[in-house]
Amino acid sequence: MKNYKELLKIDSENMFDVLKNFPQQINDAINIGKKIIPNNEIKKCDKIAVLGLGGSAIGGDLLRSYSEFTKGADHLSINVYRKYNIPNTIDENTFVIASSYSGGTEETIQSFKEALTKTKNIIIISTGGELGKLGEENNISVIKIPSGLMPRCAIGYSFFVMLYVLMKYGYFKPEAIEETEKAIIEINEKIILKSEIYSNISDGNSAIDIAEKLVGKIPIIYSSIERMDSVNLRWRCQIQENAKNLAFGNYLPEMNHNEINAFSFPASITSHSIIIMLRDVEDNSRIKMRFDALKEILNEKVDNIIELKGDGKYLLTRMFEMIYLGDWISYYLALLNGIDPTPIPLITKLKNILSDK
Repeated sequence: MKNYKELLKIDSENMFDVLKNFPQQINDAINIGKKIIPNNEIKKCDKIAVLGLGGSAIGGDLLRSYSEFTKGADHLSINVYRKYNIPNTIDENTFVIASSYSGGTEETIQSFKEALTKTKNIIIISTGGELGKLGEENNISVIKIPSGLMPRCAIGYSFFVMLYVLMKYGYFKPEAIEETEKAIIEINEKIILKSEIYSNISDGNSAIDIAEKLVGKIPIIYSSIERMDSVNLRWRCQIQENAKNLAFGNYLPEMNHNEINAFSFPASITSHSIIIMLRDVEDNSRIKMRFDALKEILNEKVDNIIELKGDGKYLLTRMFEMIYLGDWISYYLALLNGIDPTPIPLITKLKNILSDK
């Protein structure tokens, strides 16, 4: 067992406590959501568009994945746009949610300005910044969330506030609201327990066990294209940002039609890769068979294959069980890589280069 008390000293901005206190962030976000008063000037629309990047966009992805498989919300058309420009499909019949934790994301600001020319059915979720200011200047509702976090560490706010927006604005039917409220109770119970486990740096911490297996390896994350697809993306982004470690991924069944054939070359890389399968009890029966076949075919091609799934009764619970585990794994992998998880020097360098142009 590594000396994690020493490794924790690498964590200069105490991401450890941010992760440990994630249950409280969820509760705070729920309380913000419950206090939302819908803007009566916003009409009920056929389409929902979420504008955002990085940690501010993932809430929209999760909302799409969750809604698609929740009775009473599965009628919704939700799309996430990570662009400077918006598509022509956004019009007066679109409900736009501009999500930027900092309020300073240049792509989101530009796409928000363009959205203003297409529809007035817009709300903003942000700590403020330029986006918040633009919202106030244009009489757009701004839902304020607490500042002081890295956007990727504020997923409780970026998701649950957005979730409550759809419930409060009448996009979820009663059966979806009932299901969601039950899931939230279960999430609170599960994440509190997981917080105790994952913050324990002694034996029995599964997040540490998995992180140790990933040291010096390239994780390749597979899930079904349904339900866990956004969780898959979250895992990759967290490993990349926190651990500064390459991570890739894809979805079944699509990867069975192309990527599966690529595990021969270069052998020096495939043999140093670890496949992580994010499975779900409600995966399509054929997807379950494909996962099993994939294990059999690739077992000798890669260093290891790790299978994971949540055990919650509700889909939303299982999604957040896997999100929370992935966040902790990325954190411990950062420490094992000898890197501070919070700073993002290459992203900062890129922003500095772009600001000079």
